[in-house]
Amino acid sequence: MKYRTFFSAAQLATVALLLCVTGCSFQSERVDLIVHNGVVVTLDSENTIAQAIAVDSGRVVAVGAERAVLNKYKAARTLDLRGGVLTPGLLDGHAHLVGYADGLLEANLFGTSEWEEVVQRVVVHQEEWPSEWAVGRGWDQNDWDSQAFPDRTLLDAAFPDQPVALERIDGHAMVVNAEALKRAGLLTGTVPDIEGGEVVIDASGTPTGVLVDNACSLVAELIPPHPDQKRFEALMEAQANLLAQGIVGITDAGLPPAEIERLDSLQRTGDLKLRINALVSASDENIEWLVDEGQRMTDRLVVNGVKFYMDGALGSRGALLRQPYSDRTGWFGLATQREETYQRQLETLLGHNLQAATHCIGDSATTFVLNVYAALLEGPNDRRWRIEHAQVVSTEDVRRFGDFSVIPSVQPTHATSDMYWAGERLGRNRIRRAYAYQELLQALGMTALGTDFPVEDIDPRKTFAAAVARMDADGFPVGGFQSENALTPEQALRGMTQWVALAQFQENELGTIEPGKWADFAWMDRNWLEIDAQLARGTQINGTCIAGEWCYLDSEINGLE
Repeated sequence: MKYRTFFSAAQLATVALLLCVTGCSFQSERVDLIVHNGVVVTLDSENTIAQAIAVDSGRVVAVGAERAVLNKYKAARTLDLRGGVLTPGLLDGHAHLVGYADGLLEANLFGTSEWEEVVQRVVVHQEEWPSEWAVGRGWDQNDWDSQAFPDRTLLDAAFPDQPVALERIDGHAMVVNAEALKRAGLLTGTVPDIEGGEVVIDASGTPTGVLVDNACSLVAELIPPHPDQKRFEALMEAQANLLAQGIVGITDAGLPPAEIERLDSLQRTGDLKLRINALVSASDENIEWLVDEGQRMTDRLVVNGVKFYMDGALGSRGALLRQPYSDRTGWFGLATQREETYQRQLETLLGHNLQAATHCIGDSATTFVLNVYAALLEGPNDRRWRIEHAQVVSTEDVRRFGDFSVIPSVQPTHATSDMYWAGERLGRNRIRRAYAYQELLQALGMTALGTDFPVEDIDPRKTFAAAVARMDADGFPVGGFQSENALTPEQALRGMTQWVALAQFQENELGTIEPGKWADFAWMDRNWLEIDAQLARGTQINGTCIAGEWCYLDSEINGLE
């Protein structure tokens, strides 16, 4: 059947105008940025997968299908994902940004295969960048043929008159030379007992040069800081390195007030783009500062908590264990915090609605901290107190994370770095209670993931692979290290985004891609939720966006118009 319509010229013009207005209205809403033509992993409550996003004033205003977003919005800038994958910006739940940056100015001792190589690297570094003290970090005796602690003999020969201080990879031990010992008052007279630390001595009672945990501070406090301008340049280099990894925010686990103010100042000038959750280093003076200043919750800086150390590290045998070390008779590790001081300081935090985050490696340390937390928190709560690392946790203590709403803040690459030798420290039975990330997650329903850089690499791809595959880069061990405690891909990605935001009281601002939240994204070439976790190590990071600003874009891809 045919229909005939009759319109005058004027009527036809009116219809044409109406059609134009109607059609144009789909692009009438102007925004700052549109990101499209990709796979958008939102991690919202419905696990929505979208194709495009509209951003205005630094926040997400729409997430949806390609045509729907492009029809409704018109942007000053667009980014073509070219079929790539967009996730929420990656958050590192436990790291040391300032320490990592300052370390870029010092001798790099990571990956050394023997003590002689360590000393040689320090010699070369001092020749190229002379300084009053020779300082370096990164040696790990567990990677050497001889896994015993080194002594200062080679350092004394190479640096007879200049003080030298070389930190172990975990920051919980140090080797220093005779000149450094002399300046610290440790070379003559009786070697003092250090509460929460150890000055290692030889058979004759002479310091070997090895200092563990609290003893390190006797030398560390003597080392002069790097010049301000060099520290600034190093921080900018560190930021560039992190942005190139898709990282938008860091929890810096332990800073003095002066460093927090420095970061705040650099964020205000626009030099520091990264979001920082700064945990204040525990001391009466620092806690008083935090109480007086009050919580700080700006767009880029959160200052709301205090970082405590209850013990040392497993690699340097400072972790506090219930039973002696399997490879050191009668040795239980070190308690680095006075119980009465810790109790009093936690009571102050509780009274001022501040967050506690306590370093616990050994099962004895974890038990003690959970006892104190439980007495103060009195059941489920929203204080979001944390235990950092939680590396060795007894079966009965795992449940208490959930009972008292304590957040397990863990670093998956510790498992794959330590798995070669951790069993020697802990023994066959106790190692089963170590690095139990899935058990900890089930206790509370979430866990915040981090790297602990510079102890580990800054690379979040390694974090994801270690959490899910529990293997090293060579695929060892087959099937994964204690794979029953592996995380699922979704759990791992949420642990690097949403759950870190939750741990720092920013779940309404960060961690997922949803309207109203900050436009923080990581753009990569593969979807971690759909590939073998080991392949995530080879993911190409194409771009990193913070509050709608692409702070990093791969120069070969770009895509911004």
